[in-house]
Amino acid sequence: MNTAPIAKNLTKSAIVCLSLAMPVGLAAQDAEETPAPPPSSLTVDNVTLNGEEYNSVTIRSESPLFIDFDGSTRARECSRGTGRMSSAHFGRSGPLTDREYEMAKVAWSYFEKRFQPETGLVNAVGSYPSTTLWDTASYISAMVAAFELCVIDKRDFDTRVTKLTNTLRNLDLYRGEAPNKVYNTQTGAKVNYANEPGEVGMSALDIGRMLVWLKILKERYPHLANSVDNVPMRWNFCNLVNEDGRMFGSFTQGDGNTRYVQEGRLGYEEYAAKGFALWGFDVDRAMSPEPLSYTTIYDVKVPYDGRDPRIFKNQNYVLTEGYILDGLELGWDMPSDRTNDGLTASHGWRAEFANRIYLVQQRRYEQTGIITARSEHQVNGKPYFVYDSIFADGYAWNTLDPTGEYQPDRSAIAAKAAIGLWALWDTDYTDLLFESVADLYEPDVGFYEGLYENGNGFIPLQTANNNGIILAALLYKVQGPILQQVSNKTEVWDTANAGTDLRDNKCHPRMMEEVVNCCACAQDEIEPVIPLEEFLYCRPVPTTGETAATDCRPEKHNLPLPTPRKVLPKSCSSPSASQP
Repeated sequence: MNTAPIAKNLTKSAIVCLSLAMPVGLAAQDAEETPAPPPSSLTVDNVTLNGEEYNSVTIRSESPLFIDFDGSTRARECSRGTGRMSSAHFGRSGPLTDREYEMAKVAWSYFEKRFQPETGLVNAVGSYPSTTLWDTASYISAMVAAFELCVIDKRDFDTRVTKLTNTLRNLDLYRGEAPNKVYNTQTGAKVNYANEPGEVGMSALDIGRMLVWLKILKERYPHLANSVDNVPMRWNFCNLVNEDGRMFGSFTQGDGNTRYVQEGRLGYEEYAAKGFALWGFDVDRAMSPEPLSYTTIYDVKVPYDGRDPRIFKNQNYVLTEGYILDGLELGWDMPSDRTNDGLTASHGWRAEFANRIYLVQQRRYEQTGIITARSEHQVNGKPYFVYDSIFADGYAWNTLDPTGEYQPDRSAIAAKAAIGLWALWDTDYTDLLFESVADLYEPDVGFYEGLYENGNGFIPLQTANNNGIILAALLYKVQGPILQQVSNKTEVWDTANAGTDLRDNKCHPRMMEEVVNCCACAQDEIEPVIPLEEFLYCRPVPTTGETAATDCRPEKHNLPLPTPRKVLPKSCSSPSASQP
């Protein structure tokens, strides 16, 4: 058998091993009786032959080619971003399994299907062309995870990010200050909640989440930093962050005037505040847990915001999402922490409280049999959205709609909460949560919101926030906390208009100024906000600033198992009934 020489492409790349076998002992054919078959050829990309690696190899033969495989396949490998991987981190760690990689592709399919090419935005919920800054941050979360996990390539990633940042850079701002709460994804225009032209106000929580992900973008991908920095440079922060370090949102009143109100409660407030702090804003008060209260549920001391909803007109829902986002994205670290230590949470009380939020849901399952992973989520039909709370308005496991109405039939295992808890805690219970939602999706459309607790099936909706958080959780398993502060490069955000009134007029922090300690100032020791004895599920690590935490794990409890109530059978009359 004659074979042509192997054609080599000298550009070397990844290794793929194939076993190639040529047939032997072929009977000679009479050329006059049987025409010679056309030459056979086979091109194999990314191949290793005799220890040499080639971009492609072409094999040609005058006779048919037979290929023998060794019967095994290699799991898909993705080494992108390994330089950013922490050596160890809380929860699960390691490469994705084939099943988990398929989950990543399914979650990403939502963003492909609901992408709006004119603006680079993605619908927040299904086909409805509307979004918020919170949901757009979840889209950035999805892009970063999809790229790092090799679901999309760099060209697709860069194209999507630059299109999106261009739109964000040129948004029509609320009253010329900062982004409106809602935008039309097809046009990029600011709209009201009916998706009609108009404006409704600003959300400090949404802006804070966006700032977290803009920071992640420019830390991981310095080639995008200029585009990223130019997004918040247009925003005026004077009414968003006040002088005492609190965050404020706004809404348009019936008379058309703007009202500014403090925004955020325990759980979400500190997470969003970290977004502002990452860009140099002083939001220490917003990052503090005070005022703080506790309620005991299944022997877990659950923290909740101490501000009375009757006075402050704002509910104090205890939900999972704010804590898992802080863990997945920031490692429960302080914004100033650049150590990238995945096993020490420098914002220690956040890790401690997160463990309680996890543990109380596990214990509910142990005591009642109800699989629990609670967060706010969309629902099909009215009321369209619920706060599926661990605690709210004085009651445990209280599911409320935005008007405060009790909606017990809308409680659900939230897919984003289940996968987030699974990533951050490697336990038998989170294995159960994973199995509850891992296959809860429609191929090429994305994951459903969740599974109703009462047996009414799954929530037949797909959203950007749900699928974005699922992707972030899968990335966390591979790389640990997603924000890895490694860039020491000069940034436009720091230097633009330094020393001029332009920064002050928008209340941008003076990044090119360094505050030095006064040697004459008294250095009184400040007691930690959360006393060391309150760390029940994490080991506290005293520092010069916030108390850090490590060795976080849920402890086994000694609660008695539920005891069945003794009742008489229907055929047996009670003793009192048998007496004359």
